[in-house]
Amino acid sequence: MVSVLTDARRARHIAERVPDPELPMLTLADLGVLREVTVEPDGTVVAVLTPTYSGCPAMAEMRAGVAARLSAAGYERVEVRTVLDPPWTTDWITAEGRRKLAEHGIAPPGPAPRQPSGPVPLVLSANRHVVACPRCGASDTEETSRFGATSCKALWRCRACREPFEYVKEI
Repeated sequence: MVSVLTDARRARHIAERVPDPELPMLTLADLGVLREVTVEPDGTVVAVLTPTYSGCPAMAEMRAGVAARLSAAGYERVEVRTVLDPPWTTDWITAEGRRKLAEHGIAPPGPAPRQPSGPVPLVLSANRHVVACPRCGASDTEETSRFGATSCKALWRCRACREPFEYVKEI
């Protein structure tokens, strides 16, 4: 039993280091999409991933990356499963992942919105969303496009340093 546990830790250590295909400065562990890595009694390594959203085009690359790294490490039987429940949320991005995003000029997301229990309040005025500039830290920023290079990002501009930047939207 000890060797299976040790093998599972080693396999997880390998899978955790697979880079995200859309945000390559992040690993799948940083992004929070690598849910679990186990070793079955027959020696099959099972890695479980949750996509950032249903239909995410990067999932095929993520699965292939995990399978390739584990196979290259000597695991003969590898299975990568996708689970949708519970759904991924930007709250799963690690502190290290948020730091790496900001370091690369991408504003990390704030806390994900949560549905209140009971009646949903009606808000008639525009809700001002503040996103700090990852370059200079100023909060005087504006959204220039709701969609960026990938659907999980938006384009913003800092009015203080005048630099454009991407922002990972809360999900």
